[in-house]
Amino acid sequence: MHFDEFAREQLPGLVRFAAVLTGDRELAQDIVQDALVRAHLRWARVAGTERPDLYLRRMVVNGYLSWRRRWYQRTVQAVADIGRFGEQHTPDPAKRLADSDQLAGLLTRLSRPQQAAIVLRFYEDRADEEIAEVLGCAVGTVRSHISRGLAVLRARMRNEELEVA
Repeated sequence: MHFDEFAREQLPGLVRFAAVLTGDRELAQDIVQDALVRAHLRWARVAGTERPDLYLRRMVVNGYLSWRRRWYQRTVQAVADIGRFGEQHTPDPAKRLADSDQLAGLLTRLSRPQQAAIVLRFYEDRADEEIAEVLGCAVGTVRSHISRGLAVLRARMRNEELEVA
């Protein structure tokens, strides 16, 4: 497969993945663009892997992690799933936006590996083995990230519910 064809096929999913991971659509586009430029330069190597799509997602995750290391502060702006911008009708946009804001706020409180593992699992529906390949860690570590991240999310959601009540 040629790079142009591969990039065209992968671009929408990569941008959605990066937008959920970063909470910022413009930053997501920048990170994906950087990953695609790096992948193009090494296309023979990337195309030679068993799963070039996972290799590219790993590049996106690494770009996100290195971006986070470069900044001391970050403003989080919740972004709805950009794949839904073309939809004509949403049942309750206010509820969806409130849920997105809450999710983005909760995710930013997790460690970066926990964020990435949870987004890959629940947003992209990836298997443990695929997540391990993207994050460059063992399958057991992926399970630990997800388990601990979900425990933190559950506790924080319970605390928020108690504060509201």
